[in-house]
Amino acid sequence: MYPPIHRTFPRPKLLVAAGMTLVLGACASFSPDGGFNRVEREAQARLGAGIQVPRPAPGKLPAERVRALLAKPLSADDAVQVALLNNPGLKASLGELQIAEADLVQAGRLRNPGFYFARLTHGPEVELDRAFTLDVLGLFTIPLKTEIASRRFEQAQLGAAGDVVRLAAETRRAYFNAVAAQQTLQYAEQVQTAADASAQLAQRMARVGNWSKLTQMREQLFYAEATAQLARAKQNAIAQREQLTRLMGLWGNELAFKLPERLPPLPAHPAARQEVEATTMRSRLDVQMAKQAALGMAQSIGLSKATRFVDVLDLGYQHNTFNDAPRQTGYEIGLQLPIFDWGDAKVARAKAAYMQALNRTAETAINARSEAREAYQAYRTAYDVAKHYQEDIVPLRKKISDEQMLRYNGMLISVFELIADAREQVMSVNGYIDALRDYWIADTDLQGALSGPGGGMTRAANSSFSLPAARGGGY
Repeated sequence: MYPPIHRTFPRPKLLVAAGMTLVLGACASFSPDGGFNRVEREAQARLGAGIQVPRPAPGKLPAERVRALLAKPLSADDAVQVALLNNPGLKASLGELQIAEADLVQAGRLRNPGFYFARLTHGPEVELDRAFTLDVLGLFTIPLKTEIASRRFEQAQLGAAGDVVRLAAETRRAYFNAVAAQQTLQYAEQVQTAADASAQLAQRMARVGNWSKLTQMREQLFYAEATAQLARAKQNAIAQREQLTRLMGLWGNELAFKLPERLPPLPAHPAARQEVEATTMRSRLDVQMAKQAALGMAQSIGLSKATRFVDVLDLGYQHNTFNDAPRQTGYEIGLQLPIFDWGDAKVARAKAAYMQALNRTAETAINARSEAREAYQAYRTAYDVAKHYQEDIVPLRKKISDEQMLRYNGMLISVFELIADAREQVMSVNGYIDALRDYWIADTDLQGALSGPGGGMTRAANSSFSLPAARGGGY
């Protein structure tokens, strides 16, 4: 047997160091809400107080609310809420917030201490070496690292709110396109029905010799064109509805959701926007994110300078015991020597990244101001055009139709002229539908340009198309 080995317990200083490490590690912890409270506040400030943002843990309440919303004809706000609760892409994007919080918690924790143990034998002699190391440099850089990670976490919160607002804007555009396409389809069916009746009547008139072959072929051509346009209107209505379905994340039995028959009416007065650019600079999320990025880069320069020469500094406590000699205690310091790398490249890179962030912030601000001005002008133009259709074109077309009916009752015009006038009236109504749809999309773009995540001017594909041009009388 070996002679007895002499062991001693660590000194109180070692216990103090270990305790301090545990306390520092316990100071950095996850927040109760995961940062989603701010995301919800930012989204509600731009979308409405009643909006609900999905949380990481799925529950029954969001699914029940989605079913309740789908049980009735959807409004634009209902469609937005379904998309926010149900869109899997948004839920995946919100996962970036959890990753950013994990980075923040990690930045506030000291690197785990190291423990070294060795057992050496020399014949009857036994040597036990034990060492405890602590990252001292990491202890002093924790506040700066935490501040940088905190900035990035705030930036991730703004980014998550931007994803929510962006999805809401895309859903609203898709909603108005879907309702307008459905309403246009109804009028396309009326045009096709009128063209069918006119073509059949022209065929009978030509058969008995009351119409020329040329006039009969013109009516037949118009019916053929109306049939082709009806098929396009059906396909367009399906495509726009499917686009809305994808954004709301629906499938299976949920596909039977109902849309209203008509678009919302045009407001009596356009929204007055004062200080458009100032509102954009104060509320727009991408501008705030750019500012946060610049601040984070500025702080990273301080961290780079602090660790320019010494990037690793470990302080260790050693405790060695022998079976036939007095124990040995002491400490050790380990550091990297700045022989080949003086840290100037690290500092230069941090400065360049900071200047890059400043220039991007300036670019974001300039683009945001321009987009806000352009969006407001587009909004006013769309409102004026829709108002013109509502107050001038459609009422005038209605008066012409009433006058044509009086002339037909007085046997002053033929039934073909009456049918042609009905087709022209439907065309005017279809133009008003397009104008009203464009207004609501422009309103959505304006909200995005003023306070959203940017890219508010990116519109969904325009679904409008021209029905066959109606001809006047004189067949």
